[in-house]
Amino acid sequence: MKIIAALRNFSRAWRGGELGLLGFSLCLAVVIVTGIAGFSERLSGAMTQQSHQFLAADRVLKTSRSVADDWLSEAANRGIHTASVVSFRSMIAVGDDMQLASIRAVSDNYPLIGELGVSDTAFGEVELVGRGPQTGEIWLDSRLMALLNLAVGDEVGLGEASFTLSRALLSEPDRGGMNEMLAPRAMINTRDLAATEVVQAGSLVRYRYLFAGNAEQLDAYSVWLTPQLNAGQRWESLSDGQPALANTLKRAEGYLLLAASLGVALAGAAIALAARRYGDRNTDNVAVMKALGARRRQILNRYIGQLALLAGGAIVLGGLLGYGLQDVLFGSLRGLIDIEIPAPSWRPFAVGAITAVVSTAVFALPPLWRLSKVAPLRVLRRDLADDSDNLLSSGLIGLVGVGLLMWWYSNDLQLSGALLLASLSLGLLAAALVLWLISLARRLTASRSQGALRLALAAIYRRRFANAFQVASFALALMALTTLGVLRSTLLADWQMQLGEGAPNHFLINIQPNEIAPLDEFFQRHQLSNAGLYPMVRGRITHIDQQLLSDIAAIDAGSGNVNREMNLTWAKDLPEDNRLEMGEWWPKVSLADTDTIPVSVEQDFAEKLHIQLGSVLTFDLGGQKLNAEVSSIRSLDWSSMRPNFYFIFPPESLEKYAGSYITSFYLAAGDKQLLTELLRAFPTVTLIEIDAVIKQMSTVVSQVSAAIGLVLFLVVVCALLVSVANVQASLDSRLQENAILRTLGASRKLIASGLILEFAAVGLLAGLLAALGSNIALFGVQRWALDMDAVWHGEVFLTVPLVGAITMAATGWFYCRTVLTTPPLLVLGRL
Repeated sequence: MKIIAALRNFSRAWRGGELGLLGFSLCLAVVIVTGIAGFSERLSGAMTQQSHQFLAADRVLKTSRSVADDWLSEAANRGIHTASVVSFRSMIAVGDDMQLASIRAVSDNYPLIGELGVSDTAFGEVELVGRGPQTGEIWLDSRLMALLNLAVGDEVGLGEASFTLSRALLSEPDRGGMNEMLAPRAMINTRDLAATEVVQAGSLVRYRYLFAGNAEQLDAYSVWLTPQLNAGQRWESLSDGQPALANTLKRAEGYLLLAASLGVALAGAAIALAARRYGDRNTDNVAVMKALGARRRQILNRYIGQLALLAGGAIVLGGLLGYGLQDVLFGSLRGLIDIEIPAPSWRPFAVGAITAVVSTAVFALPPLWRLSKVAPLRVLRRDLADDSDNLLSSGLIGLVGVGLLMWWYSNDLQLSGALLLASLSLGLLAAALVLWLISLARRLTASRSQGALRLALAAIYRRRFANAFQVASFALALMALTTLGVLRSTLLADWQMQLGEGAPNHFLINIQPNEIAPLDEFFQRHQLSNAGLYPMVRGRITHIDQQLLSDIAAIDAGSGNVNREMNLTWAKDLPEDNRLEMGEWWPKVSLADTDTIPVSVEQDFAEKLHIQLGSVLTFDLGGQKLNAEVSSIRSLDWSSMRPNFYFIFPPESLEKYAGSYITSFYLAAGDKQLLTELLRAFPTVTLIEIDAVIKQMSTVVSQVSAAIGLVLFLVVVCALLVSVANVQASLDSRLQENAILRTLGASRKLIASGLILEFAAVGLLAGLLAALGSNIALFGVQRWALDMDAVWHGEVFLTVPLVGAITMAATGWFYCRTVLTTPPLLVLGRL
């Protein structure tokens, strides 16, 4: 019977209207959190479950040069299986057609773990095989076959060798989850590599040696191998095969959940407003119940039971919708990830359920707790004040609750605290600005406004504190969505615009010394502007002032920009896009009289490694040591699209080391046919089309921002819920005000116009603040994150305020239409 009574009471309260908004706000909070938590967990789980396929082995040795044969012999003696992969970029030729491809030369027993997906036709049905191509065969991925109009059985050229296309390559176990950024994939056998003559001294080549065996064998081999590794070689296990991706996913989960916490905070504000209105409307009922003998515990049980039913329904419905949101998010990333996504687990549902419970406790429970303390005397004294109604304490409870959720989501107290403080500060500043603007508008227009405008301004001023909070919350949500939208659609275009007309858009690398003269003649014959040919030698910095990098506490020697081989060059004159900051350009020192030669270092890199003028640097160039003293520090323009280098040496100082050349040049879109002639004349040169890279970047940005945009859209919906709650909280007073106006002769058209103008003005103000805030945010991103000249996006000052005004006017009108349809006599009779 108690359950039936509880359901009857809940049904009656639901029909009252306040519980509907409260329940919808709770449900939306659960949807956001469950969707994002599940999306992140399933994506991370997919990467973890298939980590062995990212290696195609149990362990991998990565190096930029081939290793000694005795290393592989030692592995074989220990019962460990081995395979090798050599990766580089080159041109695939079919008659007069050529296409840049990412080439992998694999040994006969590749892969050691996992299988290759192949087919007899491009984009055909996948067939899984356990080994790569045989000698004389080449496998091309479907995209490359389509670009060159190839079919299985055709002849394909690579460098100086010819191959038979025997299979379409659809998947590789260690290809990872992302498509190739610069070129499609091709695969040959390592025994055919020498015949191509593509890999020469100074070529950009990556070697991967694969090892498979039991844990004891591999651990013992690791102990033997590790002391022999140099700084340019990495020994990886399954746990660290994809550390960057794992860290990125972990950070992305925290950031997305922090974005969700903004939606939870806004939904919580709507919950608090709806619960407060629900409490106000039930105050008289509670007073009557207490006058008839009901105890406070009975009243608490009644209303907490209603909240529990509401929260339970929100958890179930929101959880189901959250799982649907996960699928939508994965759909928005289609093409960026090509791995099998595991089934959803219960954990995201639990996260959403806990969020709903916490939101109910900190936002909805306080007003109902105060409701239970209503005095029976209120039956006779309707104007009896409720001293327990403390808005400040309710706000602090809600703030603490949101802060705890943010900390739990991100597991980073500093980050969550900073975001909470920043959001609170921005909200308070926006609210203060809105209050000032409302007061200013009233002073300037009070004597001159008439009709509907006067009614709207009076209503806005009368509810200025609620409107300030409403505008601030809606503006913050709109600002986040606007910023993402502009970043998605125009940031790459702004960057391209700032490159200037004629900026290089193609790079040529792997140029051999004997190709310099004919390549220069090619540029002159076709009147192509180039950035000059720069020699390039691969080297690694190992010591600073005789100290090993790993022994210098102030330097992160494991950082990707430090722990890697870099391109070194030499030049007589300072490049035109470089500027000398300290020191002098090439002091008059005879290179034959010293073992320490001068070097010029890029400014930011020098600051990162704490390099100063006079510092002595030691480089490892293919096993040979080179000492250099810093003679100058220079800055350069990385966005010039010219070859740029961290280290530049004096002329002829590095010529004894094997190397190649690099250049960049501009080619108009209509002259793309010259690339075929260029690559036919220089088949071993690697071409990188920057415009193709930018197009791929645009695709990635669009797809990733689509997922984030969906989350931010839900945040905007949460902000609209705050507006709805504000409208409902003011509904009783609006009914009374407009009943009096109608009694005094105001027409329904005048009142309707006033309502629309009031809400449109609130939305317009929120849109203006969002447009201003997004431009400020974009200014920071462009100037400090991307080192670009800031571009002012004035179009958002037209579109965003218009969207805000229309959205808010429609929302307000929908929930306030009862003001016009309720007869004034009925409203006045209730007073």
